Amino acid sequence: MIVFPNAKINVGLNIIEKRSDGYHNIESCFYPVGWSDALEITIADEFGFITDGIAIPGNNSDNLCVKAYKMIASDYALPAVQMHLLKAVPIGAGLGGGSSDAAFAIKALDQQFNLQISFEKQLDYARRLGSDCAFFILNKPAYCFEKGDKFEEIDLNLRGKWIVMVNPGIHISTIEAYAGINPQPGRSDLRNVLKQPVSAWKDEVKNDFEATLFPKYPLLQKIKDDLYSSGAEYAAMSGSGSTLYGIYDNEKNLEKHFSKFKVWQGFLS
Repeated sequence: MIVFPNAKINVGLNIIEKRSDGYHNIESCFYPVGWSDALEITIADEFGFITDGIAIPGNNSDNLCVKAYKMIASDYALPAVQMHLLKAVPIGAGLGGGSSDAAFAIKALDQQFNLQISFEKQLDYARRLGSDCAFFILNKPAYCFEKGDKFEEIDLNLRGKWIVMVNPGIHISTIEAYAGINPQPGRSDLRNVLKQPVSAWKDEVKNDFEATLFPKYPLLQKIKDDLYSSGAEYAAMSGSGSTLYGIYDNEKNLEKHFSKFKVWQGFLS
């Protein structure tokens, strides 16, 4: 079985408060996009996990796909499998790529071996692996809150809009991203703000990480400015960066303009 774990963008990201467990409560809209990895799972004599494409740091045993398999195998009589991950979504880029890989592994194992794992149980597995993972079980536009692992569907439809995503290859750790953040409630309910036309979001829909990361990495601000200069209705950083995206009313080819960086562009669905 082959599945294609897709990335997501954050449309708005407010850091609300620091939790007693060391995490932060946030509010954001997660929106799925077409930039995808590829994950193949086949029955094998013994378990194996291999990767191609973008190099993944760390040991294979720490990969979330491996952890997903072992977690489900502890509850179900799974055969040994070979997992082959082709990594295309940049790592540590604010796109949730690793979380998506894990969530799609859960769904693929359930489907391939007819485990009939309930939706709620799949969510539970995903939440054990990471804050963003649960979103990719649903994989539809969602208002996310608490650690980003609780969500409700949101009536946000960007179908037919064109998106350009630019990753300059700047690695920003979670610790670095949160340094200097002053958590505070959003000025208004993000769900209501997003009911406005995309063209009205510029001054209302914010990513709190931009205020601290843009002065440190001026290139990020420049990319955002370039996206607006090229006609984007709305542009922002996704997650804790360093990917920037622009949403356009019509198709716009900017690969040459951002030729020094990783670029993905396509229609939203």
